[in-house]
Amino acid sequence: MGSLGDTIAEAVLETYDSLSAKYKPVKPTEDFFQWVPLSGIVVVKDDNQEPRCVSLGTGMKCLPLDQLAQADGSVLHDWHAEVVALRAFNHYLLHECLELATSPSSVSPIIRRREAHEISERHGLQPFSIHDDLQLHMYSSEAPCGDASMELLMEAQVDATPWPVAQLHPDTRKLPCLLRGRESFAELGIVRRKPARADSPQTLSKSCSDKLALKQCISLLSSCTSLLVNPGNAYLESLIIPKSQYVEHACDRSFGPNGRMKSVAGRQWPGGYAYRPFKIRTTDREFTYSRRSKPASSKELRTSNIAAVRNPNLHEALIVGRLQGRQKLDPKAASAICSKRMWKMTLQVLAALGIPRLLQTVSESLNAQSWKESTLFADRHRVKADVRSEALKGWVRNEGDEFMVDPD
Repeated sequence: MGSLGDTIAEAVLETYDSLSAKYKPVKPTEDFFQWVPLSGIVVVKDDNQEPRCVSLGTGMKCLPLDQLAQADGSVLHDWHAEVVALRAFNHYLLHECLELATSPSSVSPIIRRREAHEISERHGLQPFSIHDDLQLHMYSSEAPCGDASMELLMEAQVDATPWPVAQLHPDTRKLPCLLRGRESFAELGIVRRKPARADSPQTLSKSCSDKLALKQCISLLSSCTSLLVNPGNAYLESLIIPKSQYVEHACDRSFGPNGRMKSVAGRQWPGGYAYRPFKIRTTDREFTYSRRSKPASSKELRTSNIAAVRNPNLHEALIVGRLQGRQKLDPKAASAICSKRMWKMTLQVLAALGIPRLLQTVSESLNAQSWKESTLFADRHRVKADVRSEALKGWVRNEGDEFMVDPD
């Protein structure tokens, strides 16, 4: 029997292998080999049952800053593999919440109803929780972009001279400077933005290292899911990456309690939130479409523009943050994991739970674009504010995508 890292990796890799060609890069040719990062969330039960991959995602792009205003909540801002896997995981949780809300006799393999004595201001008011005997693990075929992969990036450069700092988009010049992934190699332990390439359109999407570091404090739950599921058991137990992608001091610096997260080490907040650093495990397994899997017979290494989304209830292929094969302005091009559709699903759960006042409050604040300031998210917002001001300094919110949600 292999290590836990290998076992987790295999659960994700086998799930990906079961997908049809529609969700994968084109087959290698003599001219080129397409590669793409893969990430997945795996559930492990205490009784040593077979690990189960409950979500996965591939992808490596994000939406340019100058296109946010036209997104209307229907286009993903970031479809790096880790982000897609996390959004697919939250979609799965919302689906299970809806099942339990509409059918009281239903039993979910991932969440349960909380007992009355568990619900309080201190420990959170959410009606659901992830099962106590479950652990969550993430596999990624590449080291997360940003701080955890800076040494790998430097090592891969033919010319190790750091790229000069590019000028930010005019709309953001008054904001604190965020470095791209390949700018100023000497600056370590800092928040960086995507994409790394200097010739790519500019964004304010933070690196996956930064987003995962924050998740150690706010849990894997998204804003909408955090209304329904308590964060207490929604933290990663471990992150698994290939041995070839593991630089111990880089991961310790990026995620560990003695690195840039030192100022929040041991911290707990109201609502069930806490800094819970995940372990880093490695695997000998390599992904079929990793850039390291390029056959010698293929002349050129190219990136794939396909982003795959998969959970037990969802299979999607995305191009540029929308459903593959749909026109740019087609309302049906919206992915099930986009913000608008995830919030709509949240409102459906609230309606099924029979909490009209909460439903009205969320709906009104969402459509007034004031939900981020709503007291419903006070605990979560406090955690974010503390972490961004103390550990992940220089974090600039990626704003400008305003949208309305019709619950019907």
